[in-house]
Amino acid sequence: MAEGGEREELLSPPPVSPAKRLCSWPSPQAQHPRGSPGAAGGGAGGGGGSCLPPGARPHLQPESLLDCAAKTVAEKWAYERVEERFERIPEPVQRRIVYWSFPRNEREICMYSSFQYRGGPGAGAAGGAAGALPAEEGPPPPPPGAAAPAGSAPGAAAAGASPGLGAGAGAAGGGGGEGLPFRRGIRLLDSGSVENVLQVGFHLSGTVTEPATASEPAVTYKVTISFDRCKITSVTCGCGNKDIFYCAHVVALSLYRIRKPDQVKLRLPISETLFQMNRDQLQKFIQYLITAHHTEVLPTAQKLADEILSSNSEINQVNGAPDPTAGASIDDENCWHLDEEQVKEQVKLFLSQGGHYGSGKQLNSMFAKVREMLRMRDSNGARMLTLITEQFMADPRLTLWRQQGTSMTDKCRQLWDELGALWVCIILNPHCKLEEKSCWLQQLQKWSDLDVCPLEDGNYGHELPSITNALPQNAGHSSDSLSRPRRTVFTRAIEGRELHWQDSHLQRIISSDIYRAPACQQESERLLFNSQGQPLWLEHVPTACARVDALRSHGYPKEALRLTVAIINTLRLQQQRQLEIYKHQKKELLQRGTTTITNLEGWVGHPLDPIGCLFLTLTEACRLNDDGYLEVSDMNESRPPVYQHVPVAAGSPNGSESYLSLALEVALMGMGQQRVMPEGLYAQDKVCRNEEQLLSRLQELHLDDELVQTLQKQCILLLEGGPFSGLGEVVHRESVPMHTFAKYLFSALLPHDPDLSYKLALRAMRLPVLENSTSAGDTSHPHHMVSVVPSRYPRWFTLGHLESQQCELASTMLTAAKGDTLRLRTILEAIQKHIHSSSLIFKLAQDAFKIATPTDSSTDSTLLNVALELGLQVVRMTLSTLNWRRREMVRWLVTCATEVGVRALVSILQSWYTLFTPTEATSIVAATAVSHTTLLRLSLDYPQREELASCARTLALQCAMKDPQSCALSALTLCEKDHIAFEAAYQIAIDAAAGGMTHSQLFTIARYMELRGYPLRAFKLASLAMSHLNLAYNQDTHPAINDVLWACALSHSLGKNELAALIPLVVKSVHCATVLSDILRRCTVTAPGLAGIPGRRSSGKLMSTDKAPLRQLLDATINAYINTTHSRLTHISPRHYGEFIEFLSKARETFLLPQDGHLQFAQFIDNLKQIYKGKKKLMLLVRERFG
Repeated sequence: MAEGGEREELLSPPPVSPAKRLCSWPSPQAQHPRGSPGAAGGGAGGGGGSCLPPGARPHLQPESLLDCAAKTVAEKWAYERVEERFERIPEPVQRRIVYWSFPRNEREICMYSSFQYRGGPGAGAAGGAAGALPAEEGPPPPPPGAAAPAGSAPGAAAAGASPGLGAGAGAAGGGGGEGLPFRRGIRLLDSGSVENVLQVGFHLSGTVTEPATASEPAVTYKVTISFDRCKITSVTCGCGNKDIFYCAHVVALSLYRIRKPDQVKLRLPISETLFQMNRDQLQKFIQYLITAHHTEVLPTAQKLADEILSSNSEINQVNGAPDPTAGASIDDENCWHLDEEQVKEQVKLFLSQGGHYGSGKQLNSMFAKVREMLRMRDSNGARMLTLITEQFMADPRLTLWRQQGTSMTDKCRQLWDELGALWVCIILNPHCKLEEKSCWLQQLQKWSDLDVCPLEDGNYGHELPSITNALPQNAGHSSDSLSRPRRTVFTRAIEGRELHWQDSHLQRIISSDIYRAPACQQESERLLFNSQGQPLWLEHVPTACARVDALRSHGYPKEALRLTVAIINTLRLQQQRQLEIYKHQKKELLQRGTTTITNLEGWVGHPLDPIGCLFLTLTEACRLNDDGYLEVSDMNESRPPVYQHVPVAAGSPNGSESYLSLALEVALMGMGQQRVMPEGLYAQDKVCRNEEQLLSRLQELHLDDELVQTLQKQCILLLEGGPFSGLGEVVHRESVPMHTFAKYLFSALLPHDPDLSYKLALRAMRLPVLENSTSAGDTSHPHHMVSVVPSRYPRWFTLGHLESQQCELASTMLTAAKGDTLRLRTILEAIQKHIHSSSLIFKLAQDAFKIATPTDSSTDSTLLNVALELGLQVVRMTLSTLNWRRREMVRWLVTCATEVGVRALVSILQSWYTLFTPTEATSIVAATAVSHTTLLRLSLDYPQREELASCARTLALQCAMKDPQSCALSALTLCEKDHIAFEAAYQIAIDAAAGGMTHSQLFTIARYMELRGYPLRAFKLASLAMSHLNLAYNQDTHPAINDVLWACALSHSLGKNELAALIPLVVKSVHCATVLSDILRRCTVTAPGLAGIPGRRSSGKLMSTDKAPLRQLLDATINAYINTTHSRLTHISPRHYGEFIEFLSKARETFLLPQDGHLQFAQFIDNLKQIYKGKKKLMLLVRERFG
């Protein structure tokens, strides 16, 4: 088992590069402290010794006292201390110390050779992954006031574990992660690629061969590893690896030493071997060494020789000489090898790729690695976090964001949050030396004082409470909230200086599972225990949870569990007392309908994630598949966790209670806490995100009978919890809604307790910030409610998301209540009361419709009626407001009503004025209701068809009366089959023609009348339209031109009298010469009166332009050409000359129609030449064409 001292891992500043310590030897007169040459004779220098004595069977024999002592010394003491402490160290003792000084736990090799250590579903205050394997328990941590032994033991958690995990361990995680260095190292080891392994003192060397591939030949790399006190302190490999962690070749050599120690040649430090040589042997040794490597070491050898021969040289001023194999000196930093430069470069690279998903993922992996190191009590955790923080603070984007006044991205904010949470963990380390803690705090303060240091919560950071202050339960902010100093992401960690672990009650809680209230309690002790005698921990909840996170993060899982149980017992007691308080105030609060009581500091979305911390601490103690640091994959995927019930430690008054049920209970308590919505976009978004994270973890729990009982009990308490619960009867207007949480509770409870699940979900449907005291209970005019928060401060940035979650909850209930009329009615009332967004109600209506009308089974009429009710509410809400989906909503409502039946269609037709505009009612609703498709879908008999058609005609006439401009044509169309209704619709159109109808509307109706066989009515309407029209001389592309030509053609076909009646209107309204000439030409092509109207006869003669009525049109056309010509010549440019000549050519055709037309045209041209003689080039063109 691990020694007690293993628990005293201390944080230390980043170490300097270790120097090779000097190994001295005595003068000829002095006695060598390690024993006489005779005592060590033939030891290290002779033959190849292995790490274990011949014939030893370590797995079958108990450890010798020598091995027990050597193992402890090798782990705790620098070898120099051993040499100083003892005058003589027998060679067998030296050998065993050297043997046991190499790391013994493969987990540590894995930790330093891969980002992707599988650490459980999440860990720490901000959800970073942590090591999933709990450390083996040693003695409880001593009071922080006690002196902590020096030394650092990251492998303490498993120092007593088996030296190797077996050759087959490499396959434990399946086929994933084959490209990771640790996996590749195992493959190299298993394939026999590791050779020439030699351990000289505290130095291991060997060769590792990468096997040949299709494109690359086999390559052999030389690997060397230095180690000290069960930590690898430096590595070199011929592959030139440039990464934060060890390459596969270092992994392979390390695992070879751990798994096959008996196959490693072991030698004492080289200085011991040299001491045993005489002068001749030393000279021979040196000369052979130089000969073997003369090209590399000869210059160095000569330089050293020169310095040694010089009595005044620096080298002769120091006793002894360095020995790289002799282990560490007392002053050397004892920590695992970590390439600081690579850490900096990697973080800098990832930050520079800030917008990429992969970079954020890699940075989160680095945070997870820090947590893993802390959990293994490795001092490199704090060292690595310092390097990461330095690069974060040097990020040039911080200055840019500050200068531009813009906020950082959400991904970046989340990374900073995790950074701050990790520093809180480090400052709260229960066994951090005071000088180390002071060093960290100074550095944190320095970072925090920089202008670019991000605030804890964006621009609102100064309004958050301190880590050391519990908040009072009141409605208003404290009076000095605005005068608080700025709070940065490091402020909580800095405030950790006020927290200590010296409280005797706290020490007893974390030290024992059986700590209970004494039989005779003093007055001061009564607050420290509940009625069952269980200890309580009365501290600001997030701060207490930060202690739990610190214990858990530093490898004290049992202590973290004990404190967690004490915190939960405290929360239970608070919940009980709050319930009692509410019972006394219930009547008054219910009368008021609102409350001023809420928590200003919510636990969900809190920077320290207190609820997530407690939940993870408890569930990690219950994990079944928590068995593998080898379970890594390239995609960072792991199997979903499987949990079992682990009873709460001995002494619990409730024998059936398990850590798993406590985890569920505390999650429900925290998420059900009524809390005010924080200020600022990021803080509000973080509340939503944290809630989703907690719920995703809850969904991993398989709800057995015990968990269901816990769920039911806590839900009842939440419903009865009054203003202290977010699901209580009365809540603060700005409290965080419970929709997402309630959706989980509803789905989880439904199979076990439907009544409770519906009661809870219906209670959670409210959204108080959108409901005021006067309208909250009024659903008679839901269309007056719009999804806009009343003018107030602060703004709810996430309101859209919250409303969508409210909609999701309602949809979940509707789906579950299918077929249950009573429940559906209750849900419908809740939707109508609490949901204020028409788009979301429309979505609910559509969802209900889809569920009610499955393609593979019969229609559910109860849910279909709910869909119709919701659809009716939507169209009422959007009747007087602008909504781009309005047309879609109206069409959908008609479809839904059709599916419900003919009575529903008749109902919406009869009450159209409360649902639709006249245009919608006629063009969409009524038209669809009487369409052939609808009639076939409903399979109606004749009386039903007539009833539907009659309702549609009535609607059409009502709409035409209300809005004739838009509805007259639709009304005529709908009334075609009923003469009386049709006549009424026509009269409405005629009456409206003198009013506000446009020429376009009138022409459209006129054309319709002609199409239906009413040419005289069409002529009347066309004449009215013509009187509304005015075409200027230059409007030769006006859209009404076709209507004018059609009207003239209609009057011409009716006869000379109708044409004579229309031409004055045309002359008055149309001033465009080309249009008039076109009308004139068409009227002279055929004889009038060809419409074939009964009682009328056509003369069959073509009309003359010299006689009425065409003479008037001819004169108007010629005048229009003359006026247009003068208008065009006023501002004509040379590039339009050609176009003007063509225009005159068309004018000449019209001029030539009367008998004296050529004289008129000649006179017209002469006038032009005289008036515009200054335009010489143009007039020249006119002469060339027209003479």
